[in-house]
Amino acid sequence: MKILYFILLLVTFTACNDHEKSVTNAEPTMEEKAMTLNGTWEMVGYYNYVDNKIADSFRTNNGIRQVKMYTDNKVMWSKNMPADSNEWFGYGNYNHSDNELKETLEYGSEMMRKIIEEKKEFKYELQLEKDRFSQIEVDDQGNRIYSENYQRIE
Repeated sequence: MKILYFILLLVTFTACNDHEKSVTNAEPTMEEKAMTLNGTWEMVGYYNYVDNKIADSFRTNNGIRQVKMYTDNKVMWSKNMPADSNEWFGYGNYNHSDNELKETLEYGSEMMRKIIEEKKEFKYELQLEKDRFSQIEVDDQGNRIYSENYQRIE
């Protein structure tokens, strides 16, 4: 009888150990992915800053949509403005640290190509939360000017 209990105990520990290994090798959970930019985001509003403090906040207007998609190294965004006949989109590389986002655009819509000819690299202060992020434009002295605020949609 003691041998039976010993074998049962041994099988139980082995099964638990195998389960622990399979959980360890599993893909990252949604919570582990939450603090990355990987995914699809929609702009929900803007902040204007005065003296590095939020002075105004605006929600996006009806019909205007801006969506950004990030993979491990690539970014692509598009903006739909029904009242504007121009197309707005861009594509390129990005990287980020805890508090900085840098996007280097390779190409874009006709309007963006004109901007990219002058400036390819866009640096922002980054505030990243689980399902939200803000990219904050700063001036040469590091003062906040405005931010675009995004919410994760996928």
